[in-house]
Amino acid sequence: MTMECFVPSAGASDPVVRSASDEVSPWGDIAAGLCVAGLLIPEAVAYAGLAQLPVVHALIASMVGLAMYAVFGRSRFAIVSPTSSTATLAAAAVLSAQVMAGPGHAADYVQALMGLVIVAGGILMLLAWARQGMLSAFVSRPVLRGFAFALAITIVVKQLPDALGVPIPPGVPSDPLHLFRYIATHLTSVHPETAMVAAAAAMLVVGFKRWPRLPASMLIIILSIIAARWFDFVSLGIVEVGVIQRPGFHPSIPDLPRAEWLRLGELAFGLVVLIFAESWGSIRTMALAHGDTLDANRELLVLGACNVASALLQGMPVGAGFSATSANAAAGAQSRKSGVVALAVIALALVLALPMLHLLPRSVLAVAVISALWHALSPRPLVAVWQMNRDRLLVVGAVSAVLFLGVLHGMLAAIALSLVAALRRFGQPVLHELGELATSRNYVALDSHPDALVTPGLVILRPEAPLFFASAEKVVADIALLVSARPTVRSVILSLEESSDIDSTAAECLLELDRRLISMDKMLLLARVKEPVRALLVKLDPGGLGQTSRMFWSVADAVYGSA
Repeated sequence: MTMECFVPSAGASDPVVRSASDEVSPWGDIAAGLCVAGLLIPEAVAYAGLAQLPVVHALIASMVGLAMYAVFGRSRFAIVSPTSSTATLAAAAVLSAQVMAGPGHAADYVQALMGLVIVAGGILMLLAWARQGMLSAFVSRPVLRGFAFALAITIVVKQLPDALGVPIPPGVPSDPLHLFRYIATHLTSVHPETAMVAAAAAMLVVGFKRWPRLPASMLIIILSIIAARWFDFVSLGIVEVGVIQRPGFHPSIPDLPRAEWLRLGELAFGLVVLIFAESWGSIRTMALAHGDTLDANRELLVLGACNVASALLQGMPVGAGFSATSANAAAGAQSRKSGVVALAVIALALVLALPMLHLLPRSVLAVAVISALWHALSPRPLVAVWQMNRDRLLVVGAVSAVLFLGVLHGMLAAIALSLVAALRRFGQPVLHELGELATSRNYVALDSHPDALVTPGLVILRPEAPLFFASAEKVVADIALLVSARPTVRSVILSLEESSDIDSTAAECLLELDRRLISMDKMLLLARVKEPVRALLVKLDPGGLGQTSRMFWSVADAVYGSA
């Protein structure tokens, strides 16, 4: 998302790591808070549209997210508020559940979406309690980048009807490919006045880039509201946002039947992954850049609590989006007080200026959304992965899944791609044979170092993946096949350096391999055995493979012990 925010002084966009002796000035937090508030107000209006909700739900979510994270969060820079991705995915999930059959069921839709956010927040908190904070690592970066790119295309295409004033008949499919094709073939339906207002807003967006210290999004919205009132845009046929309800913050639990709660529980999986993967990525990036240390499980817990609180007060899903978080850091934030300042500014704006927001043209709002997502349309991250000649299928698959299957099923397909890639990598481990580099006691793979020395009567093997239920049987079978082809081998040394621990399947496979080699009059020795593996083998087979004389800390010791 493109950020145009005030940066208080030179160098503030690249803060250094704070030490306990650093002097902290409150002005950095104040300036950052003003910047963030100027960003979140127009975003709230825009992202409510993406979620197909009244704007009041986004305003509530922004205020609850800022307040909750300021109290319980730990990142100095994270801004927890509605994001384009969570808004779009939540709407797609609820609509897929078919809880809203038509315009007359808007209340059912809102109730279902609030229920979805509560369930997602609860799952996030349960994962934190189970200390599963690093589960987001199972969604690979190429998949996330492909998803973000396709999602940006989807959102931008869906803003074109509002930006151009093109009416979309009910029978036109809502996926981006069909929608773009319809617009491209019905350009004669463009409303000239609406398109002119959108073009003027786009020119202002480009023009304000010359002054990056200005809150461009907020200024454009203010100017468009003044122009709408002055020139009476409604009389010209330009559609406005409409009346925005004042936040009430009335706690309530969605009144949904049990079957619908269960259905929402199934649909919450994609939203859970997206919230934490996106948020933890933003939080961790800022923490690494500024030398901060954070606990993934605590952040997971706080994000879950923010979403539960937001939904109970009738708010949208929230997360720590990278754009708002990075803008907060670039504007000079030094603590979570910047979020408190942003909260105060938003509350003040709602008291003084809320009645005027209804004049905002929808075409200007569409331009604001497109501008915010313009950076995500850059193919550079995807090209970088492609040039590495790695994970190309994951990138293409993630982009295609979102474009052809929709946001929700595309997200689930993208997650499945990551898991399949991980299972394929770990489930088909490469088994390397090792040799010694001269007399260095360093043992390396023979296929990479053909000059390495092989000890007569020994075969030294190393699986390039942890041993677990999906890989152990294949590794054992490959070892048995290799040894059968070498009758002169008297001992097999298996290096377990990749396995910090093993499950019951891997343990049973090792014991079965040991018995098989004994029947062939050969000895199995283990090298680089970690403490958990050692303790388990001692417990399972104390008189056999679990003997200390058959488990070694290094490959060189195992070779010496085999003599």
